[in-house]
Amino acid sequence: MTTLNEWFKKGIPAEEFVSSMKVHKESLQSIHERFSVSAEDQNFFDELKAKELRAIVITEEWCGDAMMNIPILLNIAEAANVETRMVLRDENLELMDQYLTNGTARSIPIFIFIDKLGEERAVWGPRAPRVQDYVMELRSVLPAKDDERFEAEQKDVFKKITKAFSEDSNLWDEVYGSIKEALGKIN
Repeated sequence: MTTLNEWFKKGIPAEEFVSSMKVHKESLQSIHERFSVSAEDQNFFDELKAKELRAIVITEEWCGDAMMNIPILLNIAEAANVETRMVLRDENLELMDQYLTNGTARSIPIFIFIDKLGEERAVWGPRAPRVQDYVMELRSVLPAKDDERFEAEQKDVFKKITKAFSEDSNLWDEVYGSIKEALGKIN
């Protein structure tokens, strides 16, 4: 079985991944530029730096959740000196299947934080709890899957979600707080 250290080495450096993106690249970069970590959290980031963490991100460029969550992670990573590598989900199901959502779903992104020895220290993803609530609320109005309106209405919901993920800084703050909470549990 491949170790987390080996997965990290196999991963694509974050900058290389972002520069090669063909879907959601502008939105991801825009969020990265417009979101910033709180200066009040500097002590938190200094403590994280001392833990010498690295991050493996299971993702795909077409994923709307990744479009919003990755730039927030990258801002955190910059503040805490966390080297970040991307592993494409669809080409690496062996890793993905170790981090299923609810034991069944290959939902992304998944952030796996490892220490310098390659030991897993924290896992986050695919969504902050309040972001999940928001998405479920929007999806709750969809007709049944066998309804002829389902496909068109689902597209509309996805457009609303993608727009909100691209523009709503309150959602970004939820992601930031949720990732920080996961990292704060590392002793």
